[in-house]
Formats: sequence, C-alpha cells, structure tokens
Amino acid sequence: MGVDPLLKQVQGVWETLAAVPVSFPSAGSLNVVTSPASQVAPRSWVGIVVLSDSAIVTAPTDRAAQVLRRVLAGMPTSSLTSPQVVAAVLPVQEVLGPATLGYVSRDGFRPVPAGRSVERLAPGHQDLTALVKSVPSGDSGESGMDEITSAAFVVRKGADVVAAAGFQAWPAAVAHLCVLTAPGERGRGLARQVASAAVAQALADGLLPQWRARPMASRHVARALGFRELGSQLSLRPDSEPLRRER
Repeated sequence: MGVDPLLKQVQGVWETLAAVPVSFPSAGSLNVVTSPASQVAPRSWVGIVVLSDSAIVTAPTDRAAQVLRRVLAGMPTSSLTSPQVVAAVLPVQEVLGPATLGYVSRDGFRPVPAGRSVERLAPGHQDLTALVKSVPSGDSGESGMDEITSAAFVVRKGADVVAAAGFQAWPAAVAHLCVLTAPGERGRGLARQVASAAVAQALADGLLPQWRARPMASRHVARALGFRELGSQLSLRPDSEPLRRER
C-alpha cells in the first residue's frame, strides 16, 4: 500500500508539537516520550494523539512516562483516546477531549458555492466580539474564535454578525479552524459558508487546514468541505498518586 501523503504530513505536525524527537510507530503501536514543553496537551498534562492506527504520547516527567508505558501497553490503539478506557487503568483528575482530528488538502477541498455575502473582518473586530459574547460560554470556548490570528470571515443578519470563521496559526504551518454560529441561526448552512472562506484563505496561504471537533454537527460541516478524519486527540491530567507509587 502506498504512503498517504496527507497522513504523513499530519504525522509530522504532531511530531513537531511533541517538542522532542518522536515518530509514529508501526500500526497498532504507541511511542511514549518525556516532554515538559510538549504542545500536544496543556503544560504538565499528558497528551495522546492517535493517527490511523498509530499513537504518540507525551508525558511531563520521566516517572509519568514510565507509568504510561506500563499501563497503556497492550491496549488497542483505537481505545487510547477514550477517557473511560484510559481512566480504568490510570486515575485522572481532569480530561480535555477526545476530539476528532480532520484535515483537508488543496485537491480534496470542496468549497461552498457562492451564496450569501461573506464579509472579511479583522480579528478582534467589535462585531465579531459581539457574536462571541452573545453565545453560551461553552460554545465560545469550543469555537476558539477569540483566539484567531487570521481575518474573520462572517455572515450578517441585518447589522449583526451571526456566523464567523477564521483560523489560529499553529506550528508546522497548520491553520487551526475556528467556527461559530449564533444558536438561532444554526442548521442553515452558514457554518459551512464561512468555514469554506476560511479554509480557502488557509490553503492560499500555504497552510494545512485542521479541524478539531467534538460535536457531531461540527464534524458534519468539516466532512462536507472535504476534511478527512485521520485520528483523535485526548489530553489528561493524571492523579499524582499512581505516579508516586512508581518510585
């Protein structure tokens, strides 16, 4: 079987984010490394990324890495980003995810045909901020719209911005997509429209668009634009007691 160029590129992204030398191993395997500066998860947390049937895990300390190698050994790779499965072998204090990781190449991108007018705003524009403040905090946090580094691509209803998309510039030339639609305007294709404009800009800038999502509705939008779901990510803060027992 030939090498999947998109998968290979994405593996390189997460290997870079690990911040220490590591590579995705053969199918069905995982590599655990110590990396206090890892960008795979929040600082001092454990980060797990599964791509296809291969995984890398970053640990904040050598002791944590030793524990992880022991407790994760022999587990099916597909279960490594399941909070329930991991918590059964490693008590955790807090979890982020799991999130599905989607990516699209220039050739695979399916842009939305021109419809409603999409306007371009500077990041931090007051009308964009108004949309972020108008939605529940869980929605705004999930979207990441207040952290975009690109322009915002928006659709208005009257004077109000009701849908917006942009991206955060990540290491390894990644454009991390951020999309937000006002609750009362969802289900009308607006997310696809603004996200299409943001993806087109990312590709024009020579970046790799990344769609990291948990809600199924968000995943449907990504799939409609041609994103391929290549893996998943889980971040966790383990209970310190099992780590002390490894001394």
